[in-house]
Amino acid sequence: MSNQPRIPDSETRKRSVEKLKEVCRQFDELNELLDRAIASAEADIRNSPSYAYRTRQQQKRRQMEI
Repeated sequence: MSNQPRIPDSETRKRSVEKLKEVCRQFDELNELLDRAIASAEADIRNSPSYAYRTRQQQKRRQMEI
């Protein structure tokens, strides 16, 4: 018995490549969805009153240090 890996036939390789391409496409879609969700969350944070308050407080502290 040989422990050498067996090279699959061309049809099996073709199916494997197509499946991998589909997985890559799905990951690309997921990454795009996550990028949009992150951008939306960041926009919500920037537009929140508490963020504006904290930003003003930081600016006041910086001015007091000068």
